[in-house]
Amino acid sequence: MTNIPPPAEELRLLDAELRQLDARRAVLLRRREWLVHVLRTASAQRSVPGAGQMPPVWPVAPGAAAPRTEATAPGVQNVLLLLGGILLTVAAIAFTLVGWGHLGTTGRALVLAAVTLAALSAPVWLLRRGLGSTAEAVAALGMALTVLDAYALHEVAFGGSGGLGYAAAASAVLSAAWAAYGRAADLLVPRSDAGSPTRSDRARAGARPALRLPLPCAVVTAQVPLLLWALAVDAGPHTLTAVLLVTAAADTVVALRPAHAPVRVVGLVGACVAGALGVLSAGWLCWSAAAPVAAARGAALLLLAAAVALAAARYAPKPEVALCASLAAGLCLVAGAGGVLRAWLPGEWTVPGCLALGIALLTAVRTPLPRPMRQGVVGASLVVQGLAVLWTLPLVAGTLLGPVALIERPWSGTPLDIRDAVFQDAAWASYATAAPLVLAAVAGVLALAERRAVRRPASGVGALVLAWAAVVVTPVVLELPYGAGLVADGAVVVVALGIAERARRGTGGPSAPALTALVLALVTSVTLALVSLATEAGTITVLLALAALFGVASTRPGLVAFTAPAALGHATALACAAGASAGLRPEHTALLVLVVPAVAALVAARAARAGRSAATVPVEAAGAAAALLALTLAVTDLPVLASVLALCGVVAAGTALRPERRRAGHAAAALFLLAAWVRLAAWEVTTPEAYTLSVSVAALAVGHLRRRRDPSVSSWAAHGAGLSVTLVPSLLAMWGDPHWLRPLLLGTAALAVTLVGARSRLQAPLVLGGGTLALVALHELAPYIAQVVGVLPRWAPPALAGLVLLALGATYEQRLRDARRLRETLGRLH
Repeated sequence: MTNIPPPAEELRLLDAELRQLDARRAVLLRRREWLVHVLRTASAQRSVPGAGQMPPVWPVAPGAAAPRTEATAPGVQNVLLLLGGILLTVAAIAFTLVGWGHLGTTGRALVLAAVTLAALSAPVWLLRRGLGSTAEAVAALGMALTVLDAYALHEVAFGGSGGLGYAAAASAVLSAAWAAYGRAADLLVPRSDAGSPTRSDRARAGARPALRLPLPCAVVTAQVPLLLWALAVDAGPHTLTAVLLVTAAADTVVALRPAHAPVRVVGLVGACVAGALGVLSAGWLCWSAAAPVAAARGAALLLLAAAVALAAARYAPKPEVALCASLAAGLCLVAGAGGVLRAWLPGEWTVPGCLALGIALLTAVRTPLPRPMRQGVVGASLVVQGLAVLWTLPLVAGTLLGPVALIERPWSGTPLDIRDAVFQDAAWASYATAAPLVLAAVAGVLALAERRAVRRPASGVGALVLAWAAVVVTPVVLELPYGAGLVADGAVVVVALGIAERARRGTGGPSAPALTALVLALVTSVTLALVSLATEAGTITVLLALAALFGVASTRPGLVAFTAPAALGHATALACAAGASAGLRPEHTALLVLVVPAVAALVAARAARAGRSAATVPVEAAGAAAALLALTLAVTDLPVLASVLALCGVVAAGTALRPERRRAGHAAAALFLLAAWVRLAAWEVTTPEAYTLSVSVAALAVGHLRRRRDPSVSSWAAHGAGLSVTLVPSLLAMWGDPHWLRPLLLGTAALAVTLVGARSRLQAPLVLGGGTLALVALHELAPYIAQVVGVLPRWAPPALAGLVLLALGATYEQRLRDARRLRETLGRLH
């Protein structure tokens, strides 16, 4: 409600503000001088104890400036005017509703007419005297009085008329009256500014009117007359929707006119709200219609909305607004035509029809429309294509994830067709017939965009993924025989690998299309392997073919990092399937699986020699995973588990022969030790020292000689294995031995090892001996600890734990206090 004052008044205000700033600066400078004086005095007092007192907090100076005000004069003015207008409006409402009955008809008319005319004419007089804010407040009061006049007129003269109809007429009249009042005030108030533009120029340029409230209020009131009229005559949903769209069109005209900014903002908000409601209603009417004629009526409303949006885009002053409006227009066109197609065509062809309409919108690129409009229409096409692709996702996901259910019932029998194998536990959607066409159409659009260098390489990758999805779901949609479906998926794997190799050659290295094709090949191979679980022959054949295919692909330098682990994975599955087919038990199948880690070690060594370091780690990881699977399969049979551990140790030892993999020797030693312990456990040996002492003595001797030749060798490498061979099995045997001899001998040996480690300052003997000695002591004290725990009351352990926590907390608090004192002491130092 604040108005810009005339130049003379504004100059006076600026001078007053500058004087206040100068006064404030003087106060701050005096404060700064006082603080400098305080610091100097304090420094002198530290050298002379007991000298002087601290000066006051703020210097008292004569003629000091007054305290700074917390509210500006314009703010106080606006608050007072707002409160005054609200109070007068409340009083007018109370008079109209409560005191109305005490006056006659003539008195009522005279009072209302006099108060309203006074309130509406006073702003012009106030504006001529430069009181703009007061004029705005009085004008708001006058407009509120016109609303009360309309209510009073209804109560006196039109009481028998319908409420909605009268409200529609009254809102229309009030909107027109407020708009005319705002224009009249602009014409009646002279502009005395030198060199100011004329009123017509200001109107064309959207300058601020004399009164700012009437025009925006008129636009807001103009939103409801048509809607209230439609409700008054009990109009149907189509008429109500048309009313909303017509209101949005009128608001669009107001928003696009060169008017004052608040008027344009109100028009824009009204256009968006009314247009959104109208489009949603029209879309519901179109897509819920059962007959083509009813759908066409809804489509006509959507066409009207599209026309309004296109007109707004054509005359929009900003490119962003034009883009959004044209995007909405394109979506309305597709939605209207799609609703008609839905009423004419079978249900599964609705989405393909809408997709065709969305693709047809791309022809706007060749039209002479402005660039923002073309971009908006293309954006609408992309939205339609994206929604169509989302419509196909359930079918694609079901095709890829459905075969996972075969893991629970492998080799259950040959299915009727490939669809029966994939969708055994899921219902088939009838709309899925057209899904491959939708995916292929969108893939073609993206491929054309990639060919014309639009959004590379994202468009090429998208085209590749959608084309792959279309090919993968096609056998399921066509219900191909089971064998033909397997062959089709295998062909997809081969083609994807070929595309990856071609893309790699074209770019000279890994690229987005090449990596995408590789990932698609891997995903398809996993799905194919799962689908083949339905029959025994199919599983063996598919896994053998996949292992061979990826093995051949591993000969290509750019693909080996992906294809070699895939080949090893399929080979692992093939070993498991071959063992199950031969009737082998799981622990015996583990011996077949061990072939994969051995091959992986050879392939990794060859890749390292050939300089393909990128493939070494993935291949070794695949081999390690296969070895872990073999251990899991053999865990139920201790003799076989010992053999598997020993063979894994052999593979690890072979890997350790490479200079860059020397650390694998530690894993090999650990595996050999585990194999020995498991073998002893399988033989049910109760005295493992008879087998381990000789090995420990030999290993310790070898470690001692190695450390004499190379003192830099760690004690773990020299003595760790030798000590562990005896100490660990003895510990395990001790926990099941009720006699006292083994704990005594083991404790004595552990004490000796600990003392030797302490004297020689070697970590391995110290840690292994000390740990063994602690465990032996715990074993000996365990019965007494259990006895004491049984004697203590049940509240004692929680109480003991609470005391420990309290002691720790007190200690922690003491440490914090000490740290705080130290910090304060350091702070006092110079």
